[in-house]
Amino acid sequence: MIAIVEVTTKRQMREFVKYPFLLYKDNPYWIPPLIQDEIDSFDPKINPVFESATAKFYLAFKDGKPAGRTAAIINWDEVRQLKKNKVRFGWFDVIDDVEVTRALLDKVIQLGHEHNMEEMEGPIGFSNLDKVGALTMGYDQVGTMISWYNHPYYITHFEQLGLTPEKEFIESIFKFSNVDPTPFKKAEELIKRRYGLQSRNFTTTAQVMQRADEMFDLFNTCYAHLSSFVPVSDKIKAFYKKKYIRFINPEYIKFIDDKDGKMIAFAIVMPSLSEALQQTGGKLFPFGFLKLLKAKRTSKEVMFYLIGVSPEYQNKGVTALIMSEYYEVFKKNGIQTCIRTPELDENAPIHNMWKNFQPIIHKRRKTFSKPI
Repeated sequence: MIAIVEVTTKRQMREFVKYPFLLYKDNPYWIPPLIQDEIDSFDPKINPVFESATAKFYLAFKDGKPAGRTAAIINWDEVRQLKKNKVRFGWFDVIDDVEVTRALLDKVIQLGHEHNMEEMEGPIGFSNLDKVGALTMGYDQVGTMISWYNHPYYITHFEQLGLTPEKEFIESIFKFSNVDPTPFKKAEELIKRRYGLQSRNFTTTAQVMQRADEMFDLFNTCYAHLSSFVPVSDKIKAFYKKKYIRFINPEYIKFIDDKDGKMIAFAIVMPSLSEALQQTGGKLFPFGFLKLLKAKRTSKEVMFYLIGVSPEYQNKGVTALIMSEYYEVFKKNGIQTCIRTPELDENAPIHNMWKNFQPIIHKRRKTFSKPI
């Protein structure tokens, strides 16, 4: 017998967050989240996303044993600004039983019907800064802290239940040793002189925080052309600064300013913490924090988390300045591997930026949708 239980207590929420630890036990490719961070993200008193979102969380049981979970979400900014009457589902995990998947998604549909939504889409988080997509390729590749992992049968379940692909994201990887700095080193000074641009580097978190809001404003501008983009609010900016800033080395954040000191490009790179997170088992204490801190300092693998260039400066070689700065810091820190985290397949300007780095696509993921 299959039973679906809505999460209403702290104990149930902890069970919701820890369910993937059971499903992916001993899986070498799954990366656990930090349990308390995940719980905080689902707390309306902590995460400001709930000021513009409705969410319900569900646990599935089969014959009395845990069998799955999902969050059903309505992002009201998306509904109002993009005129998309859509209910999302995210943090979706399930055993290989399509009837359990059906029962979980029925709860998503129920929330959609209660608010007159017309379609559902997932896996997708609350906003554009959350995890997105189910893996369709790369099941034998180690995950990252900012992406979901899933078994191949998830896709089979979605297809059997009539969901169809909505958006595709790609992830790629390249060796730092493959990077030839000659082209962007040659272009760097020319571009700086032509447009009066300046690179900004940082040595402390406090320096980064002084301009973090400006960076998020530029992020909103850079990604506004994407069909699914909803601008990040001031309160959500503050939440994500607090959530991720501790994992980023200040020297891995690069800003480019115009002659008047206005930011026209930014890039955020994070050290890979995948191995350290597997060692922590999702717990910061008593020793997890030390493992993450060590990995932050010594990881030889980095992830390109976010990159944005103001529309008026795209196709003008600005990325040469960014890559020139990263080349120097990566060389100093002995970086060996660079990872591009999920990027929309339709985002051509971003993909063009990487064409000279010989990237290899090692993962693909998609969201799936269905009229309700």
